[in-house]
Amino acid sequence: MSSRSENGPDPRRYSRVVVDGVEQAPSRAMLRAVGFTDDDFTKPQVGIASTWSMVTPCNMHIDELAREAAQGADTAGGKSLLFNTITVSDGISMGTAGMRYSLVSREVIADSIEAVVAAEGFDGFVTIGGCDKNMPGCAMAMARLNRPSVFVYGGTIQPGPGNSDVVTVFEAVGRHAAGTLGDEGLTDVERTAIPGPGSCAGMYTANTMASALEALGLSLGNSSAQEAVSPAKRDDSRRAGEAVVRLIEAGITPSDILSKEAFENAIATVIALGGSTNAVLHLLAVAHDARVDLELDDFTRVGARVPVLADLRPSGRHMMSELIRIGGIQPLMKTLLDAGLLHGDCLTVTGRTLAENLASVRPYPGDQEIVRDLDDPLKADSHLAVLYGNLAPEGAVAKISGREGTRFEGAARVFHSEEEGLRAILDGIVTAGDVVLIRYEGPKGGPGMREMLSPTGAIIGRGLGDSVALLTDGRFSGGSHGFVVGHITPEAAVGGPIAIVEDGDRIVVDAGSRSIDLLVPQDEIDRRLRNWTRPPARAERGLLAKYARLVSSASYGAVTDV
Repeated sequence: MSSRSENGPDPRRYSRVVVDGVEQAPSRAMLRAVGFTDDDFTKPQVGIASTWSMVTPCNMHIDELAREAAQGADTAGGKSLLFNTITVSDGISMGTAGMRYSLVSREVIADSIEAVVAAEGFDGFVTIGGCDKNMPGCAMAMARLNRPSVFVYGGTIQPGPGNSDVVTVFEAVGRHAAGTLGDEGLTDVERTAIPGPGSCAGMYTANTMASALEALGLSLGNSSAQEAVSPAKRDDSRRAGEAVVRLIEAGITPSDILSKEAFENAIATVIALGGSTNAVLHLLAVAHDARVDLELDDFTRVGARVPVLADLRPSGRHMMSELIRIGGIQPLMKTLLDAGLLHGDCLTVTGRTLAENLASVRPYPGDQEIVRDLDDPLKADSHLAVLYGNLAPEGAVAKISGREGTRFEGAARVFHSEEEGLRAILDGIVTAGDVVLIRYEGPKGGPGMREMLSPTGAIIGRGLGDSVALLTDGRFSGGSHGFVVGHITPEAAVGGPIAIVEDGDRIVVDAGSRSIDLLVPQDEIDRRLRNWTRPPARAERGLLAKYARLVSSASYGAVTDV
């Protein structure tokens, strides 16, 4: 429910409980110590949730953006209060046990923002995210709290020499293992591929989620398509602070914005951009917190009519910085809107509808080669394929651009962890025609549902990208490409069929028929399932153990409050 009432919205609906009246003198005394004046107690309080830290280049500059947002809120008549939440780096923890904390951090971030905003009585807030999990974490908190709020994307990194980026480094490791890149070449890539602040440079998870959140209506126009170090990004942050004060005054909350149609807009935009499979997981989670009925099959339904238009990495040729130079994602969204592929009447944080926001957007330059016309798509329907079959009765998510084919059949090579699978790929044990199956990496089994960028990067680097498939109950980085299927449910740790696959079993994945099947007689599958025993938990105490107890299936967004 929004904060409107018959007498109009109360801009101090939450903060007045904290600071008004004689009995709240202690609260005011505390706030005076952090800079409040008498006048500030009459203003709506605006929290600025910053994900700044020096643990990753994605977020190392966000302290500056947070100060800009605070200034915008103050200038517009609010009183800003800046606070921090955590982030962890996928790129740094990738391929290690630390990556188990990545998806878990999404919940920690959402929980921590909820805790601060609700405890302190903020009337509205700005969230600023710059890495894969803190963006959906920010959006989940916005949906839960349902207070006027705006999301700001920290912005994309500038690429390294030769349009190199973090995925270049992962694939260089595979080339080194294959003997096609020497020690000096690998070191050169390592030293130059990531030149400064900002999120990974292709249409990987960060840029995918930033685009999805803009299409949802939670950020200002083109917030998703600005470089991290740029005047445009600083201006975006400042305007977000101003915008949230206007939302407070108008009584507009996320529940006014996050409709089923808004999520369909986000799905359509992600598909047209060729975005990450992680968008499926995260949009399901945001919808859960927004109490919107979004299901796996909605991605299939929307995807049947939306083509892939953007030739962006990892499957394509271009970087986010190149898309920014020709206008960002708004001309693409305008194209989709004009074709009836977006719902233009959805409200956004500007206080206007999506159609009103896009009304004056100009088309891309005629000579650009990054975004195709609707009548000349890269792929006529979605690259995100939701698959079902006896290997994934509750669904799996594949990223099939079409360049790697739409059908793969091969013999399983089974591994019980990402490390085992990666070692076999680097050592040359995995060969053309294999289906690499990595299990016990799901939300409960990992715990934490690690991304598989190290194995997929190694497969590409060894030149096996078009001859090896990788299947897992874990998930994939937005930088992964090749014939990959993740989110296989039920996961191995709860006794899903993926748990009983044996080396040499034939598996067939067919994106055309949206099927994924183990070519083993059903009575043999049943026998194996009866004899299966759950392996010991990998975490018995602490955050991972708690997460494993609480987390739901990946097909429901891997949320923890069901």
